[in-house]
Amino acid sequence: MAETQESVIREICGRFGNDRTRLMDILLEAHRRLGSVSGEAVDAIARAVSLPRVEVESTLSFYAFFSPKPRGRFVIRLCNDIIDQMYGAERVGRAFCEELGIDFGQTTADGLFTLEHAPCIGMCDQAPAALINDKVVTNLSSDRARELVEVLRTSGDVERLKLTLGNGNNSHPLVRAVVRNNLRERGPVIFAPLARGTALRKALAESATEVIKSVKVSRLRGRGGAGFPTGMKWEFARAAAGENKIVVCNADEGEPGTFKDRVILTEAADLVFEGMTIAGYGVGAATGIVYLRSEYAYLLAFLESLLKERREAGLLGRNVLGKQGFDFDIRIQLGAGAYICGEETALLSSCEGKRGDPKNRPPFPAQSGYRGWPTVINNVETFCCVARILENGPGWFSSIGTNDSTGTKLYSVSGDCDRPGVYELPFGVKVGDLLNMAGAQETAAVQVGGASGQMIGPKDFARTLRFDDLATGGAVMIFNRQRDVLRVAEAFMDFFVEESCGYCTPCRVGNRLLRERLGQVANGKGSPEDLAYLQKLGETVKATSRCGLGQTSAQPVLTTLRSFRSEYERRVQTRPADLLPSFDGAAAVAVAESLAQRRSVYFGK
Repeated sequence: MAETQESVIREICGRFGNDRTRLMDILLEAHRRLGSVSGEAVDAIARAVSLPRVEVESTLSFYAFFSPKPRGRFVIRLCNDIIDQMYGAERVGRAFCEELGIDFGQTTADGLFTLEHAPCIGMCDQAPAALINDKVVTNLSSDRARELVEVLRTSGDVERLKLTLGNGNNSHPLVRAVVRNNLRERGPVIFAPLARGTALRKALAESATEVIKSVKVSRLRGRGGAGFPTGMKWEFARAAAGENKIVVCNADEGEPGTFKDRVILTEAADLVFEGMTIAGYGVGAATGIVYLRSEYAYLLAFLESLLKERREAGLLGRNVLGKQGFDFDIRIQLGAGAYICGEETALLSSCEGKRGDPKNRPPFPAQSGYRGWPTVINNVETFCCVARILENGPGWFSSIGTNDSTGTKLYSVSGDCDRPGVYELPFGVKVGDLLNMAGAQETAAVQVGGASGQMIGPKDFARTLRFDDLATGGAVMIFNRQRDVLRVAEAFMDFFVEESCGYCTPCRVGNRLLRERLGQVANGKGSPEDLAYLQKLGETVKATSRCGLGQTSAQPVLTTLRSFRSEYERRVQTRPADLLPSFDGAAAVAVAESLAQRRSVYFGK
């Protein structure tokens, strides 16, 4: 390896204290500086941080945004989730391919462009969308794709792209993104005005146990989808043995159809940091980590600037707001393209510089999490709620929503509607009312809770969005009567097959089998027996998978079987007993028919 590359690696590793747990940051910086992380670079990193080479290689190979081989100067990642497909991603992809003269997964001969697919980049409300390096481009068309390539080819500078900046902080000098917030409904919790430090001062005026009690009295439940009581989680962590306690914010929303955290981080990040600091005080932690998905890297400099402002204002650092003995600071850990890292134990593995492999539970993170220390993990929205509870009181918060689901909820609404975007509404809103707000017409199906949620039909539109009825982490995808619900389910299964970490057999193999059989049925090549097969296999994958991804990955099949069984039944048919349902007899004898110049007696009917 050239000495210059060796020196770059030594410099990068030294900047992170040659700390093996900061391997993600080292690889990210090496990739940025060198364009890839070669085998020689892996060797150098392994020596610097005192890790076996195989561990560095293992982490490098796990994440989609890392590469051992040079990619193009401009890496174009076109989102191909179901919403982007509905809005023309395939046409846009063809335009990129034609203009660049390459296919997806390839790099142009001049080394200027690499073209890839991305499963979800958090822009479903303004699809089709793509990332060009860290720059987001939205509302793409075929013509726009060709224009972007031409500008990059002639200027050689991603900053020369002619982009109209989005609203709010998207136009901030440290962001400069074309992204629009599409914040359709503002509620009293997340997007109400914030006086920086107000909630934290009220928290520090109480004891740590009183802070946790306030969170418990508010009946706040985690906004990530599982709905575990937040105060109880904090109580477990505070009581757990261990001198070091950690607070982690899960900002890795990678579920197709979810983008609410993107808007929070753009417009209310201070509220997130305030809630994390309150959590640090409550559980006795000195360190906070925000795990930010790599698709939101365009927000990183802006978020770092807010943290710096908070340190300068005494809201982070030593003796926060003069509270002797309370030291707390926050760092941002950037991911590198792995949906599984949204699962909390996989996220912790990634923060530790490892592959994003889920960990066995128990022990749960509250007892043994980041580096074996008691760790509180909540998502972006939950920490916002915490700050409001301390600002306005638990009684105020619990008066909003329903008895079992207090407060408001953010919904990322996308698909077949006139007003896609983010809606902050009290828990308990009916699905039909949300559809009306979004301007949805002729709705045939709604996917509640992202790809891992459930698909419902019109007979369920009177049901309510809350933990004890239709629980959701926030994604609401709308499909009208022109959409094929089985094709939608198939797209979701494609996503889970792609994003499985491959550790356990039920998820690694079971999801592929589900996708294969679902495709046969969708293509009219299934049999009635396939429905029972899909049901049993889906339940097996759900019951036996190791982590939350596998435990919910069969939902596209199981929930469409329940809500849209007639769609399955009309496509399956009884075949002759001696033929496989998937066997296309007509296609098999087509050549023979041509030679004989007559149709088959058996298959030509």
